[in-house]
Amino acid sequence: MSRPLAVFAYDFDGTLAPGNMQEHAFIPDELGMKHADFWAEVKALAEQQRGDGILAYMHLMLEKARERGLELSLDSWRRRGASLRLFPGVEAWFGRQNARAETLGLDLRHFIISSGNRELIEGSPIAPEFERIYASAFMFDARHDAVGAALAINYTGKTQYLFRINKWTLDEWDSDSINAVQADRDRPVPFERIAFFGDGLTDIPVMRVMTDHGGHPVAVYDSDKPITEAAAAKLLADGRARLAAGGDYREGSPLDDLAAEILAAMARGVRAELFE
Repeated sequence: MSRPLAVFAYDFDGTLAPGNMQEHAFIPDELGMKHADFWAEVKALAEQQRGDGILAYMHLMLEKARERGLELSLDSWRRRGASLRLFPGVEAWFGRQNARAETLGLDLRHFIISSGNRELIEGSPIAPEFERIYASAFMFDARHDAVGAALAINYTGKTQYLFRINKWTLDEWDSDSINAVQADRDRPVPFERIAFFGDGLTDIPVMRVMTDHGGHPVAVYDSDKPITEAAAAKLLADGRARLAAGGDYREGSPLDDLAAEILAAMARGVRAELFE
């Protein structure tokens, strides 16, 4: 028999990596802008157009890149992603959790659900660890240059991808399978075997869904930034997250211990189902 599927899903910005991915190099080094100035323009554009903030930031990334004559090819975006800075221990985290899951009889898969740029994440050193990278993505022309937005994943849009995982209908473009009726008992990955690691406001709807459906929502914070720890504490106090820990992914850290406990709870749930 195949092992039951289990899933660890992650936001990216502020969860696996400090800050916003565009701030690591693209905004300050290539656009020559201060982070605050770029995001202020994004907010103003979204308000002016009565539009979505995710689409606004993607539009401005391309507009300002063109103004400066920057390369817009898919390969160039992935090269930019290669320099993303990760929290301590992230690169070794996935193999360790996979080994734990296998010992417990689980088949653990990892997913990204992020409002950040898919192409940047695809260029990061951890990209091969993920079953799918669900993130906002550019549309490319025949020359493979970014020309617009193909996918924008905002606050509530993130919840769609939890249900895609739950039903194992993984293709972003597939609107038929995701909306087809499927009894909870027939879904390949029940929420009890899904954990979501996130850090802030854009993750609140996802964490609410996780909490309401019996999943494992974990608030992650940057231990060097008290404001992010306060945000995690609020998620706990508001009942949106059940667990919280700093963004230290090294073996033996509080976050690593939480992951071990979550996997053990998932395995106990599988054993309990066998006796129902």
